Parts: sequence; structure tokens; C-alpha cells
Amino acid sequence: MESRNNVTYFVLLGLTQNLKEQKVLFVTFLLFYILTLVGNMLIVVTVTFSKTLDSPMYFFLASLSIMDVIYSSSITPRLISDLFFGENTISFQSCMTQLFTEHFSSGSGVFILLVMAYDRYVAICKPLHYLVIMRQWVCIVLLVMCWIGGFLHSIIQLSTIYRLPFCGPNVIDHFFCDMYPLLKLICTDTCVTGILVAANGGLICTIVFLLLLISYGVILHSLKNLSHEGRRKALQTCGSHITVVVFFFVPCIFEYVRPAKTFPIDKSLSVFYTVITPMLNPLIYTLRNSEMTNAVKKLWRRDVLPYSK
Repeated sequence: MESRNNVTYFVLLGLTQNLKEQKVLFVTFLLFYILTLVGNMLIVVTVTFSKTLDSPMYFFLASLSIMDVIYSSSITPRLISDLFFGENTISFQSCMTQLFTEHFSSGSGVFILLVMAYDRYVAICKPLHYLVIMRQWVCIVLLVMCWIGGFLHSIIQLSTIYRLPFCGPNVIDHFFCDMYPLLKLICTDTCVTGILVAANGGLICTIVFLLLLISYGVILHSLKNLSHEGRRKALQTCGSHITVVVFFFVPCIFEYVRPAKTFPIDKSLSVFYTVITPMLNPLIYTLRNSEMTNAVKKLWRRDVLPYSK
């Protein structure tokens, strides 16, 4: 543990050293982050105050939006600040805090996506039992279990890296603190640690992704029993869920289901699932869901337009 204390801060190399590119990226990521906050909080506010969105699906959707905000806020504000001020240092404790927060929020989000798939399965395949199975207390218990799962995943990742010796160098070839770039700075053999990290992150991504594919496969197979209108609504909802699942899990599996090494493409993929995906999720869910779109319009007309008059 003494050798770890030799490193009190890390230097993040970021995405680019070119000043012009940094300015362009600063404006771009600032816009993306604002859209992420506005889009996700709009979903949370709409679900909270809309009387028509009282089903479990929207309860979990609002919970996912909160996790997206936490996830994005654990990474993007510091990235924006580093691009603007050019100060790319992060303290050891701040680095560990960022690591914990990003893995907690992303881990919880992964499990919420799984619960959302289960909710759609019950709604489409067992419609007569839906209100009995997906009662309010059941939804709350499922959400708490998602948080616990995210916490355990994050604490395992953090404890794996925190106890290892950092004795120099302290330069991270990334724009945020993540497991594989940090493992490169450990001054001891990290073969076993790398396997543990891949097993924790990679197995969760892979198993949940396969479960999601199976569940949506079962749902799509059962659509033949629905009416044309019911099939259209189900495809609309499931299409949004499947799009979000693919956008998140494909980069995640590439990042973690492999030996503990870093590749040049890692930064680009990381930008996609840390900055872009949390911004796209509200658009995907809102634009492809007529109930959500109508609820947003009603909320806007009721709460915003009266004040403008």
C-alpha cells in the first residue's frame, strides 16, 4: 500500500493534443452534455407528472434516465473542463470516485434494461396477469435490486484496482479513469487482475446481452398472437429498447470481453457509449413512443405555454 501512495494524481492525455481540435470538441461535448441533461430530465419530469404514464415501463424508463444522467455526469463535465482549461490532472481519490460512479451507474443501467425487457415480456406474453405480477412494490424491489447489482459490480471493480501498487508512471492514455488504462500503470503483474476485471465487466455485459436477446426474441415470436394495432405498438416499444441495448452493449462487450489490453479504437468507442449513447437514449425512447411524445406535448402545453401567455 505504501508504493501506491507514490502516485497522488494522474495525468489524462485526453482525446487530442491539438488546440483547434480541443476547441471543436469542447463545443461539441458541451452541446451533447446539455442535450443529455435536458433529454433525460425531460423524461423523468414527464413520467413523474403525467397521469397517462403510470405503468411500470415508464417507471423503469425514468430510473434509466436518472442513471444515464449520473453516468454522463461522472465523465463528461471533467472532459469538457479539461478541453477548455487544458488542465488534465486528476487526483488519485477523484480518479477512484469517478471509477466507482461510472461503474455503479452503468451497472445499474444494465440491470434496469434487463428488468425493462422482463416488463415487456409480461405485458405482451402474459397481459392478463400483468397488473398482478408487476405490482408497485414488485417494481420498487426490482429497482433496488438493480442498484444493489450496480453497487456490487462497482465495488468489486474498485477494490480490485484500489489495493494495487501505483508507483509510477502516472500518465493515463485516456480521457477518463477506466480499468484497463489504469492497469497499465500498475507496477506488478496484472495477469490475474486483468482476468478478474474481464470476468466481472465482460461476463455481466455478455450474460445480460444474451438474456436480453432471448427475451426480445420470445417477445417478437409472440407478436403473431396480437392484433395489428397491438403488434404495431409492441414493435414500436420493443424497437426502442432493442436499439438502446445494441448501442450500449456492443461497445461494452468489445471493451471488456477480451484480454486486459488497450487499443487505439478504445477512445472512440468510449466517446460513443459515455457521451453519445446517454444523449441518444431519450431521443430513441421519445421519438419512437407515441405515448411518451403525447405526454411531453401535454406537459409542455399545460406547464409552459400558460406562462408564455
